[in-house]
Amino acid sequence: MRLRTVTALAGALALSLATGCAQQGAAGSGANTVTYWLWDANQLPAYRACAKDFERRNPGLKVKITQMGWADYWTKLTASFIAGTEPDVFTDHIQKFGQFADLKVLEPLDDLGIDDSAYQPGLAANWTGQDGRRYGAPKDWDTIALFYNRQMVKEAGLTAAELNDLSWNPEDGGTFEKAVARLTVDRNGRRGDEKGFDKNNVKVYGLATGGAGDSDGQSTWSPFTASAGWHYTDKARWGSEYRYDDPTFQSVIDWYFGLAKKGYLAPFTDYTDGANPAVAQLASGKAATSLDGAWMISTYYGSKGLKVGTAVTPVGPTGKRATMLNGLADSVTSNARNKEGAKKWVRYLASDACQRTVGGYGIVFPATPEGTRAAVAAYEKKGIDVSAFTEPVTDKKNFTTFSFPVTDYAADVFALMRPAMQDVYANGAPASDLTETNEQINFILGQ
Repeated sequence: MRLRTVTALAGALALSLATGCAQQGAAGSGANTVTYWLWDANQLPAYRACAKDFERRNPGLKVKITQMGWADYWTKLTASFIAGTEPDVFTDHIQKFGQFADLKVLEPLDDLGIDDSAYQPGLAANWTGQDGRRYGAPKDWDTIALFYNRQMVKEAGLTAAELNDLSWNPEDGGTFEKAVARLTVDRNGRRGDEKGFDKNNVKVYGLATGGAGDSDGQSTWSPFTASAGWHYTDKARWGSEYRYDDPTFQSVIDWYFGLAKKGYLAPFTDYTDGANPAVAQLASGKAATSLDGAWMISTYYGSKGLKVGTAVTPVGPTGKRATMLNGLADSVTSNARNKEGAKKWVRYLASDACQRTVGGYGIVFPATPEGTRAAVAAYEKKGIDVSAFTEPVTDKKNFTTFSFPVTDYAADVFALMRPAMQDVYANGAPASDLTETNEQINFILGQ
């Protein structure tokens, strides 16, 4: 491994290192075993079922699955690259992909014969590097929608139909802000849209906090910036300049976090980096709604005592609703000890055979249309309507979908934007301060 790669990975590790050292993830890897890492415990049973079928189809080949939490996953994965103990295959995230591809720690997968048209539009194309080669096989996808406490919505005099027909703008917030204000209740029982409302003593916030959104705002501000017509970078993929200095972006950010100043959005102090903070706020009755991703559907609906519903994101100034369409992939490491077996496993993971199995568990939406249909059917059996998440994929007339920004130096962008966005949210700094941060980011990208 080149010195530059080790040095850069060490820098990335320093940014994320919080707990422990790398485990010996490659232990057991060899001619007859493929080591596979993933982070979602909810999906573990589905992938164990896929591994069992894969082993039946490939006698003598075994799959060893290691699951760890999101907070530990990237730290340990990065450390494993440095130590030479990386897994053969791992679940990859588009936000991390750019740096991994640049550092040459991923194996090209062009020989797998991945057909872009076999997956939901755009998912496969996201995993090609600047060299035009493929480094990930489509795994699943997710979108963002508005979860809400049905009882609180009813008590506020609102209906599900109204929540699915909201619009917003950065001037007065539109009907979205009015609904959030209506759902907010202070400790004297006054709602956010009533005279005498005390924004400094709020009992129930109309909107839960999902944090400051860091550099992408996936489940916080991104549905608003996108529906206002803003784009992260100068190009859809592999951009060379970020646009956090854009007046449209900054006006949306000022409006969005201004909801906290009005008492409608839960304060930054209510946010924790722990698991599922927004779910906890809805389940405890501290918030009435939350923007969150499809990967959280089962968690919300499985929360004891919480009767939850979902609504689509609001219409923005562009006349469309917007949501990030994120798709995970499975990648093979360039130093995989069982590269042939690893590629067989990844090709199987991306096939309808495995994706139907995963879809049948009703946890995520697999990347193939057939896998997606299996997931929708599984959710229906559980009595869960997932149309707020699937409509953006099928209704291009009324929805805009977009991806995470894919650029070089993603870890550096995150490291600069995270504290800057927290300053806006927690300390009331104006979004115009992000212009300086944007200059620093673009200076790094220009090197």
